[in-house]
Amino acid sequence: MKKTINGKPAVLGLLLLSLLGCASVGDYARPDQGMAADYRGAAEGDSSRTAGNSTSNLPYREFFNDPALLALIDSAMVHNSDLLLAVKNIEYASLSLQQSRLGVLPTLSIQGRVSTSRPSDNGGNPLPEGTGSAEDYTLSAVTSWEADVWGKIRSRKKSALAEYLRTKEAGKAVRTRLVSDVAQGFYNLLMLDEQLDMTKKSRALADTTLSMMKLQYEAGLVTSLAVEQQEAVRLERISSVAGLERLVAAQENALSVLTGAMPDSVERRRGLAAQTFSVVPSPGVPAGLLSNRPDVKAAELALMREHANAGVAAASLYPSFTITAEAGLDALEASDWFSFPGSLFSFVSGGVLQPIFQQGKLRTAYRQAMVERDRQEIVFRRKVLDAVREVSDALVAMEKLETRLQAAQKRQQVLDASVANATLLFKSGMADYLDVVTAQEKSLDAGITLADIRRQRLDAATELYRAVGGGWH
Repeated sequence: MKKTINGKPAVLGLLLLSLLGCASVGDYARPDQGMAADYRGAAEGDSSRTAGNSTSNLPYREFFNDPALLALIDSAMVHNSDLLLAVKNIEYASLSLQQSRLGVLPTLSIQGRVSTSRPSDNGGNPLPEGTGSAEDYTLSAVTSWEADVWGKIRSRKKSALAEYLRTKEAGKAVRTRLVSDVAQGFYNLLMLDEQLDMTKKSRALADTTLSMMKLQYEAGLVTSLAVEQQEAVRLERISSVAGLERLVAAQENALSVLTGAMPDSVERRRGLAAQTFSVVPSPGVPAGLLSNRPDVKAAELALMREHANAGVAAASLYPSFTITAEAGLDALEASDWFSFPGSLFSFVSGGVLQPIFQQGKLRTAYRQAMVERDRQEIVFRRKVLDAVREVSDALVAMEKLETRLQAAQKRQQVLDASVANATLLFKSGMADYLDVVTAQEKSLDAGITLADIRRQRLDAATELYRAVGGGWH
């Protein structure tokens, strides 16, 4: 008599053997960033700055105070295409999160089946004589549930939650960038307005100077070369006005598109020199970027998502435990289908599934997940470094541009006075026409430079507001 081999020890041995090579992923911990106590370029001796003391928590309506600019930003917050796409990404991630939360619930399905068969009379199971076919009527409910012993389903939920939160932070980052882009585009438009106005005044001044030179030429006081040189200056001013008008229209069109509108003119109420902020931009401390700046938070949430995905890959190496139950009605005759209790049937089974020959594939997938997690950690660290650099750059820019602005304003005053003096001296015959042309050129260049520095200073303050995470509230 042959002895039967008990399969339980062999199955348990295979399970234990496969478990020996399984991996695990611990709870997420934020990587140490080694954040400095303060930003490079921050004012020394200012001990009032803390992680919560920055303009990052101010809504844009409390930071900017130009009504025309606020109206543009308000429109962009409703109609901008990039922002609308970000909202749709959030909606999609929210649905994925809802789907992941259903993973812990058992599956339940109801099935009905009617089958008819006609076995061969010469086969192993012939029908009784006189029977044309065999019929079977079944109605049952089947449920199955997987025990989340190794945290695979929980890790999927964590991954979906991290991705949902990441899309929300990404949407906030779009808002901060949008506020900054609209404000900087608006300031650039005001700069072009100021430069256009100065160029038109310079053109009018060139016309006056040309008329004066023509009179002096007729009187024999200047040569035709002087008249021709001044005519060239006047034509250059006409060309510059046309070029600036083209740039103004292009900037207006760009702002219109940012706000989700068709290209059109943009309302302006205050000039560039009148632009101010409701508060002085304050950076806080570098540690505040981890909680205030949306793109940094989005990068960390992406790292948390990949950490959770690595947990799913690790749990896939372990056996899965499932419980399956089925109950219903079964009868060979339709008339007996609802005959109780004879037509009732049920069974319950438990199963353990441990992949053996797929271990290499699953282990490779786990290693890939860990590589992706490490890659995302590098992205997060780089994002933090970039954020600190952007704040530091903005602080240095604000400080140095303030110095440049004061010098440029004084230079403009000096050169405006030199134009008036050169004109008077030329009328009295005590200065050459080249002195007048040179004074006008330098004054115009100084005015254009001053407008550009004012725009850069406003841009730097706006960039600091964005860099610390402001604008999305």
